[in-house]
Amino acid sequence: MPLYKTIQTEDYRVLVWKITESYNDLFRGIVLKDFCLHRLESMTSDIHQRGFLSVRKLLGTAGYTDFDLYYDENGKPHLKDGKHISITHSFDFSSIIISNQPTGIDLEQQREKIIRIARKFTDFDNDFFDKSNIEQTTRQLTTIWGIKEAIYKYHSQKGLSLKQHINVLPFDINGHEIEAEVNYQHISHKHKGHFYEFEGYTLVHLI
Repeated sequence: MPLYKTIQTEDYRVLVWKITESYNDLFRGIVLKDFCLHRLESMTSDIHQRGFLSVRKLLGTAGYTDFDLYYDENGKPHLKDGKHISITHSFDFSSIIISNQPTGIDLEQQREKIIRIARKFTDFDNDFFDKSNIEQTTRQLTTIWGIKEAIYKYHSQKGLSLKQHINVLPFDINGHEIEAEVNYQHISHKHKGHFYEFEGYTLVHLI
């Protein structure tokens, strides 16, 4: 399937791909650096391989190739032209954001099992959650996980804890805006993000 969704402003561009193609169809027309080709071939999961290739399709849609992308020592992606990029994929979808400013993006499938692991990444004991509504709680927790992951990608700082150092402020799950605060070592920052829900997935990106 071609491009699924585009979100664009003067400052950033978000591209989403729905992964319906086979490995061979996705690989067609893509040229990879030797390192990335080896990385692709070492993946044992078809889902991960197709996610990797769909990201390269998104790069092509944005006017880039694999040769324009590189990673620093912390694994954070960069573009050679100085634009900022963040990358994510989850099962049937992948997404990238290309921005004039540092950024982060995360895509997660909404699954009830997130309720069981919630205390690993957030304070699940406050009044923010209506635990009698499993669907809504799943959506809330997925969004919270998403913005924390996006913020982690933004800072790419070793030792940064999703639970201890990133606090998400109360938000309207039926809206599109979310805020979070980061306090860790020299980092003291308030982030704003947008989130979107589609086909059982939540996409969160920083603005």
